[in-house]
Amino acid sequence: MTPEIHQYKKLSYQEKTIFGKIVMGKFDRIEKYFQENEACFMFVDNGDIVLRTPYNTIHIKDGDGLFAKCGNYFFEKQTNDKITLIGVYFYPEIIKHLFKENLFSSDYTTNYDAKKVVIDKLLSDFKTNISYLLDNPEIVDNDFLLTKLKEFIILLSKSENTSNITDFVASFFKPYEYKFKTIIEKNILSSLSLNEFSKLCGMSLSSFKRKFSKYYNESPKKYIDKKKIEKSILLLSNAENRIKDIAYDCGFDTVQNFNRVFKSITTVSPTEYRKNNL
Repeated sequence: MTPEIHQYKKLSYQEKTIFGKIVMGKFDRIEKYFQENEACFMFVDNGDIVLRTPYNTIHIKDGDGLFAKCGNYFFEKQTNDKITLIGVYFYPEIIKHLFKENLFSSDYTTNYDAKKVVIDKLLSDFKTNISYLLDNPEIVDNDFLLTKLKEFIILLSKSENTSNITDFVASFFKPYEYKFKTIIEKNILSSLSLNEFSKLCGMSLSSFKRKFSKYYNESPKKYIDKKKIEKSILLLSNAENRIKDIAYDCGFDTVQNFNRVFKSITTVSPTEYRKNNL
């Protein structure tokens, strides 16, 4: 489901969005809106949403903040009529210009790819200020825009209790090191398509299929379907679990699809399996 965009505003420097505000309608899953090598901070102004990273799913709601390093992510499960996201985008060439440092000389790393951030009063006030600037772009010039970006980075570093600002900003652009098999295992019960799996792994679909077959000696679809059905069989052993809920929990979009895959593997439907085994 492609979301309806109700509103989109941005403030840009050298054709790169620095601050942006987007109001979207409902959707099931979309790729992140930051597509280059930038990191991003987002304020959730209303509604709630899930960010899927290669290793985690992070639920963020109205009043939360989200910091994501450069990487491959999906936004999911936006079920509100509207959600408002206010973003701050960090590009290595612009950050290097701001701080006059060689960001890639730092050895500092962090142990996360994305994380929820508690919005304190300083960050909340900054969000209000940026919202005003987005509504009144005529008062913003390039120097002012870069000053506000630098101000935000300093505020964010203070909220993270970072002692060295150079190390902190350098860590934005050091992607978290993922293991291929761990990405698969962490997302095996999701409703990700093979194409979405490949994007989460940072690969083309053909490369993903080749690497998957090399690791698992089986095609991705066959292996993933098998693991989902194995999990569903465990859940079917509890008579209180509804088949509709089992289908959803095992990553199937519809009960019909769940029934079809289940029967193709076990030769009986989930209902018949439960009846024969309880």
